[in-house]
Amino acid sequence: MLISQTKGKQIRLASYSHVGFSLVELMVAVAVIGILAVFALPSYTIWIENTRIRNAADSINSGLQKARVEALKRNADVKFELGAGSEWTIGCVNVTADCPDPIETRGVKEGSSASISVTATPVGSTILVFTSLGRVRSALEGAPEEPFTQLDIDNSSMSGSESRDLRILIDAGGAGKMCDPYTGLSDTDPRKCPV
Repeated sequence: MLISQTKGKQIRLASYSHVGFSLVELMVAVAVIGILAVFALPSYTIWIENTRIRNAADSINSGLQKARVEALKRNADVKFELGAGSEWTIGCVNVTADCPDPIETRGVKEGSSASISVTATPVGSTILVFTSLGRVRSALEGAPEEPFTQLDIDNSSMSGSESRDLRILIDAGGAGKMCDPYTGLSDTDPRKCPV
């Protein structure tokens, strides 16, 4: 530290020590972050696309549960209808003032993306009707078509090895279960779909 005197006053001149970053150090840090981002980007993209599958499956599963609850609450037949991609609509089969159509609708942009595909089993089936007791009405009981019992949710923008597809199974009692159809899961894994 330097000390200087001017007209009887002491003035301290602080010695300069290195504080902060130099421009070269800052540029090296930015370059390292950029290189790490380039390597992480493919994994991040795969994670985002698999999250879209999960969001679509959650949305459809909650829509099925809501349709079942609406059928019980309104004591009327309520249909769950799949649209393009992962769109769905809930509405009453017999429309009245107390039971409208639609009750609730979800579009592709609400919890999914256009790259999500939903395949129903039996193929081509798009409607599931819940009775006032919360059970699934079959085509033999007056439903407009054979109800789907399984929905496979996939992302068409990814390869099969990167995609973590999901499946929703619906039993005759109307209960839905979301599971993972990946065959490499252990038999004791609760996420695994039954065979």
